[in-house]
Amino acid sequence: MKFICTFANWCAAAVFASALLFAACADAPKEITSNQTASSSTAATAPETSSSAPASVPMRPSGPTGEIKWTAPSHWEAKPAGGMRAATYLVPAAAGDSEGGECAVFVNIGGGTQANIDRWIGQFQQPDGSASAAKAKQGKETINGLTVTTVDVTGTFSGGGMAMGQAPTPKPGYRMLGAIVEDPSSVVFFKLTGPAKTIAAAQNEFKTLLKSVKK
Repeated sequence: MKFICTFANWCAAAVFASALLFAACADAPKEITSNQTASSSTAATAPETSSSAPASVPMRPSGPTGEIKWTAPSHWEAKPAGGMRAATYLVPAAAGDSEGGECAVFVNIGGGTQANIDRWIGQFQQPDGSASAAKAKQGKETINGLTVTTVDVTGTFSGGGMAMGQAPTPKPGYRMLGAIVEDPSSVVFFKLTGPAKTIAAAQNEFKTLLKSVKK
Protein backbone atom coordinates (compact mmCIF):
# COMPACT_ATOMS: atom_id res chain seq x y z
CA MET A 1 0.00 0.00 0.00
CA LYS A 2 2.84 2.36 0.81
CA PHE A 3 4.40 1.71 -2.62
CA ILE A 4 1.13 2.47 -4.43
CA CYS A 5 0.69 5.78 -2.58
CA THR A 6 4.25 6.82 -3.33
CA PHE A 7 3.81 5.96 -7.03
CA ALA A 8 0.57 7.98 -7.16
CA ASN A 9 2.26 10.97 -5.54
CA TRP A 10 5.12 10.74 -8.06
CA CYS A 11 2.69 10.68 -11.00
CA ALA A 12 0.84 13.72 -9.66
CA ALA A 13 4.11 15.61 -9.25
CA ALA A 14 5.15 14.71 -12.79
CA VAL A 15 1.84 15.95 -14.21
CA PHE A 16 2.15 19.22 -12.24
CA ALA A 17 5.72 19.77 -13.45
CA SER A 18 4.65 19.18 -17.07
CA ALA A 19 1.86 21.74 -16.71
CA LEU A 20 4.30 24.35 -15.42
CA LEU A 21 6.71 23.68 -18.31
CA PHE A 22 3.92 24.02 -20.89
CA ALA A 23 2.78 27.34 -19.42
CA ALA A 24 6.32 28.71 -19.48
CA CYS A 25 6.75 27.73 -23.13
CA ALA A 26 3.45 29.38 -24.07
CA ASP A 27 4.56 32.72 -22.58
CA ALA A 28 8.01 32.72 -24.29
CA PRO A 29 8.50 35.25 -27.19
CA LYS A 30 8.13 33.84 -30.71
CA GLU A 31 10.98 34.24 -33.19
CA ILE A 32 10.01 35.97 -36.41
CA THR A 33 11.88 34.92 -39.55
CA SER A 34 12.43 36.81 -42.78
CA ASN A 35 10.05 34.41 -44.54
CA GLN A 36 7.06 35.63 -42.55
CA THR A 37 4.78 38.09 -44.28
CA ALA A 38 4.01 41.58 -43.06
CA SER A 39 0.32 40.72 -42.80
CA SER A 40 0.83 39.80 -39.13
CA SER A 41 1.95 43.36 -38.37
CA THR A 42 -0.52 45.98 -37.24
CA ALA A 43 1.32 48.81 -39.05
CA ALA A 44 -0.78 50.61 -41.65
CA THR A 45 0.51 51.38 -45.14
CA ALA A 46 0.08 54.90 -46.50
CA PRO A 47 -1.92 55.09 -49.73
CA GLU A 48 -0.06 55.85 -52.92
CA THR A 49 -0.40 59.31 -54.39
CA SER A 50 -0.12 60.28 -58.04
CA SER A 51 2.77 62.54 -59.05
CA SER A 52 1.40 63.44 -62.48
CA ALA A 53 0.48 67.03 -63.24
CA PRO A 54 -3.22 67.87 -63.50
CA ALA A 55 -4.61 67.94 -67.02
CA SER A 56 -5.55 71.61 -66.83
CA VAL A 57 -4.51 74.18 -64.25
CA PRO A 58 -6.38 77.51 -64.06
CA MET A 59 -4.54 80.74 -63.40
CA ARG A 60 -5.81 82.71 -60.44
CA PRO A 61 -8.38 85.07 -61.98
CA SER A 62 -7.44 88.75 -61.90
CA GLY A 63 -10.76 90.19 -62.95
CA PRO A 64 -14.20 89.53 -64.39
CA THR A 65 -12.80 88.38 -67.74
CA GLY A 66 -12.21 84.85 -66.38
CA GLU A 67 -9.23 82.52 -66.19
CA ILE A 68 -6.25 81.69 -68.37
CA LYS A 69 -5.75 77.92 -68.58
CA TRP A 70 -2.96 75.64 -69.74
CA THR A 71 -2.25 71.93 -69.96
CA ALA A 72 0.96 70.63 -68.36
CA PRO A 73 2.77 67.43 -69.40
CA SER A 74 1.32 64.49 -67.48
CA HIS A 75 4.70 63.25 -66.17
CA TRP A 76 5.74 66.63 -64.74
CA GLU A 77 5.21 66.42 -60.98
CA ALA A 78 2.79 69.12 -59.82
CA LYS A 79 3.38 70.84 -56.49
CA PRO A 80 0.82 72.93 -54.55
CA ALA A 81 0.47 76.60 -55.36
CA GLY A 82 1.84 78.99 -52.77
CA GLY A 83 2.91 82.57 -52.32
CA MET A 84 3.28 84.23 -55.71
CA ARG A 85 3.29 80.88 -57.49
CA ALA A 86 0.16 79.70 -59.24
CA ALA A 87 1.85 76.35 -59.84
CA THR A 88 5.20 74.55 -59.68
CA TYR A 89 6.18 71.54 -61.78
CA LEU A 90 9.20 69.31 -61.27
CA VAL A 91 10.71 68.03 -64.53
CA PRO A 92 12.50 64.65 -64.61
CA ALA A 93 16.26 64.76 -65.13
CA ALA A 94 17.60 63.75 -68.52
CA ALA A 95 20.28 61.07 -68.87
CA GLY A 96 23.60 62.50 -67.73
CA ASP A 97 22.11 65.16 -65.44
CA SER A 98 22.27 64.71 -61.67
CA GLU A 99 19.12 66.76 -61.03
CA GLY A 100 15.90 67.63 -62.80
CA GLY A 101 14.38 70.95 -63.77
CA GLU A 102 11.61 73.15 -62.42
CA CYS A 103 8.84 75.06 -64.15
CA ALA A 104 7.56 77.86 -61.93
CA VAL A 105 4.35 79.66 -62.85
CA PHE A 106 3.67 83.17 -61.53
CA VAL A 107 0.64 85.41 -61.89
CA ASN A 108 0.48 89.19 -62.10
CA ILE A 109 3.86 89.83 -60.44
CA GLY A 110 4.13 93.31 -61.93
CA GLY A 111 7.08 95.18 -63.39
CA GLY A 112 6.17 94.87 -67.04
CA THR A 113 6.98 92.20 -69.61
CA GLN A 114 10.38 93.38 -70.83
CA ALA A 115 11.54 94.30 -67.33
CA ASN A 116 10.87 90.74 -66.16
CA ILE A 117 12.57 89.26 -69.23
CA ASP A 118 15.61 91.42 -68.52
CA ARG A 119 15.57 90.37 -64.85
CA TRP A 120 15.49 86.69 -65.79
CA ILE A 121 18.38 87.15 -68.21
CA GLY A 122 20.30 88.96 -65.47
CA GLN A 123 20.11 85.81 -63.32
CA PHE A 124 22.60 84.17 -65.70
CA GLN A 125 26.33 84.83 -66.00
CA GLN A 126 28.46 83.72 -68.95
CA PRO A 127 31.68 81.71 -68.43
CA ASP A 128 33.62 84.16 -70.63
CA GLY A 129 32.33 87.20 -68.76
CA SER A 130 30.25 88.49 -71.68
CA ALA A 131 26.75 89.91 -71.27
CA SER A 132 23.98 87.32 -71.11
CA ALA A 133 21.61 89.75 -72.86
CA ALA A 134 23.74 89.53 -76.00
CA LYS A 135 23.36 85.73 -76.12
CA ALA A 136 19.77 85.38 -75.00
CA LYS A 137 17.18 84.54 -77.66
CA GLN A 138 13.93 86.48 -77.45
CA GLY A 139 10.73 86.13 -79.44
CA LYS A 140 7.07 87.09 -79.54
CA GLU A 141 4.01 85.36 -80.98
CA THR A 142 0.26 85.18 -80.63
CA ILE A 143 -1.26 81.94 -79.29
CA ASN A 144 -5.04 81.55 -79.11
CA GLY A 145 -5.42 85.31 -79.08
CA LEU A 146 -2.87 85.81 -76.27
CA THR A 147 0.46 87.62 -76.65
CA VAL A 148 3.37 85.37 -75.69
CA THR A 149 6.88 86.74 -75.19
CA THR A 150 9.63 84.11 -74.91
CA VAL A 151 13.28 84.01 -73.85
CA ASP A 152 15.97 81.31 -74.02
CA VAL A 153 19.28 81.75 -72.17
CA THR A 154 22.08 79.52 -70.87
CA GLY A 155 25.01 80.00 -68.47
CA THR A 156 25.58 79.96 -64.72
CA PHE A 157 22.23 80.39 -63.02
CA SER A 158 21.97 82.25 -59.72
CA GLY A 159 18.27 82.96 -59.49
CA GLY A 160 17.35 80.46 -56.78
CA GLY A 161 14.64 77.83 -56.89
CA MET A 162 11.96 76.29 -54.68
CA ALA A 163 13.83 76.85 -51.41
CA MET A 164 12.47 80.30 -50.63
CA GLY A 165 14.45 82.38 -48.17
CA GLN A 166 17.74 80.68 -48.92
CA ALA A 167 20.66 82.34 -50.66
CA PRO A 168 20.81 81.22 -54.32
CA THR A 169 23.64 78.84 -55.21
CA PRO A 170 25.33 79.47 -58.59
CA LYS A 171 24.68 76.54 -60.92
CA PRO A 172 26.84 76.33 -64.04
CA GLY A 173 25.60 74.66 -67.20
CA TYR A 174 22.00 75.74 -66.66
CA ARG A 175 19.38 76.86 -69.16
CA MET A 176 16.12 78.75 -68.89
CA LEU A 177 13.10 78.79 -71.15
CA GLY A 178 10.79 81.61 -70.13
CA ALA A 179 7.45 82.81 -71.43
CA ILE A 180 5.14 85.64 -70.44
CA VAL A 181 1.52 85.27 -71.55
CA GLU A 182 -0.71 88.33 -71.42
CA ASP A 183 -4.00 89.84 -72.41
CA PRO A 184 -5.43 93.25 -71.42
CA SER A 185 -6.60 91.99 -68.02
CA SER A 186 -3.99 89.49 -66.80
CA VAL A 187 -0.41 88.21 -67.13
CA VAL A 188 1.01 84.74 -66.43
CA PHE A 189 4.73 83.90 -66.27
CA PHE A 190 6.27 80.49 -67.08
CA LYS A 191 9.90 79.95 -66.08
CA LEU A 192 11.50 76.58 -66.84
CA THR A 193 15.04 76.23 -65.43
CA GLY A 194 17.43 73.33 -64.95
CA PRO A 195 20.54 71.58 -66.30
CA ALA A 196 20.99 72.15 -70.04
CA LYS A 197 20.37 68.53 -71.07
CA THR A 198 17.19 68.30 -69.02
CA ILE A 199 15.81 71.53 -70.45
CA ALA A 200 16.69 70.45 -73.99
CA ALA A 201 14.81 67.19 -73.42
CA ALA A 202 11.78 69.12 -72.09
CA GLN A 203 11.85 71.88 -74.71
CA ASN A 204 9.15 70.42 -76.96
CA GLU A 205 6.93 69.72 -73.95
CA PHE A 206 7.33 73.33 -72.86
CA LYS A 207 6.32 74.50 -76.34
CA THR A 208 3.29 72.22 -76.25
CA LEU A 209 2.32 73.69 -72.87
CA LEU A 210 2.49 77.19 -74.35
CA LYS A 211 0.38 76.14 -77.35
CA SER A 212 -2.32 75.02 -74.90
CA VAL A 213 -2.64 78.40 -73.19
CA LYS A 214 -6.07 79.93 -73.69
CA LYS A 215 -8.87 81.89 -72.04
